[in-house]
Amino acid sequence: MDPIGKKLLDIAENELGYTEKGDGYTKFGDWWTENVDGDHDDYFTTAPWCDMFLAWAADKADVTEQAGQFAATVDHAKWFKKHDAWGTEPEPGAIVFYDWNGSKDIDRIDHVGIVEKVDGHTLRTIEGNADGYKLMRKTRDMDTVVGFGYPSKVKVEAKYTPKHAAPAPTVDKVGSRTTSTNTHEQESPAPEQLPTQEVILGGILAFVLCGSVALAAGRAAAAKTPTTPPIRVRKRGKHHRPSTPVALPADITPADLESADAGTAVMPALSLAAAHEAEDREFWGRIAHLEEDGELAFWNSLHDEVSETTPAQYASTPGFR
Repeated sequence: MDPIGKKLLDIAENELGYTEKGDGYTKFGDWWTENVDGDHDDYFTTAPWCDMFLAWAADKADVTEQAGQFAATVDHAKWFKKHDAWGTEPEPGAIVFYDWNGSKDIDRIDHVGIVEKVDGHTLRTIEGNADGYKLMRKTRDMDTVVGFGYPSKVKVEAKYTPKHAAPAPTVDKVGSRTTSTNTHEQESPAPEQLPTQEVILGGILAFVLCGSVALAAGRAAAAKTPTTPPIRVRKRGKHHRPSTPVALPADITPADLESADAGTAVMPALSLAAAHEAEDREFWGRIAHLEEDGELAFWNSLHDEVSETTPAQYASTPGFR
């Protein structure tokens, strides 16, 4: 069995019984006119269709390069001969060409079919336009056979596309920003749009979560606040010294500067208290939009108590150094 011819037989079996219309019209001739004939000549829609049927079947089986695509039986037979795929031995799946006069002349071929079974000197075939009007099975002897075309013997150029290779972009896709040269990447599906109700609910949950986190962070910070703030004195380093000496006023001596420096120990404490107030303002400014939350009453009262204490009072508390 010719493996390519087997594919043609599978297609042909499904079409058994097809009959041309009263005026000779067939779907195979119509297909040829629209898809193969460059001039779209209506002649083929009602022309003898035995070979156009095989062309149609080859197209359906995707074996046109091996089986050929012709409307004229003589041209089809010569094409097989040109491709060294011509012979006189019958074989299932082979394309059989006839001359009703019994000659063996390839130029006098009248009809074509496909061999389904070989039984000695007898052939069982499937033929289009058999008896002049129908697609049917026929039983014929070898006396009228001119020769056979063997589709599997037709050598075609090997075509190979690596499985990992992406198909070449079409003309309208060239230059498109969506064309990717990375053949291993797959386009990510677009995220689904959330229903409006889910978006609103998500916003409410996020609002509550942020408020809870802010409360927890504030309470933790309050618990760690020392009752007696530490005093941090930044030592002056070389990077604080000007590149050139500064001239002192006439009534100021270096000793006066050292004395003044020694008497300003309270300044870091006052600066620290001011820094705490600034941090307070920043914190409450960030959560001001949550003031309507009843859970923030604690923080409001705590803030009021701290606000009533001035920096000078804070610095004069017992134990302050």
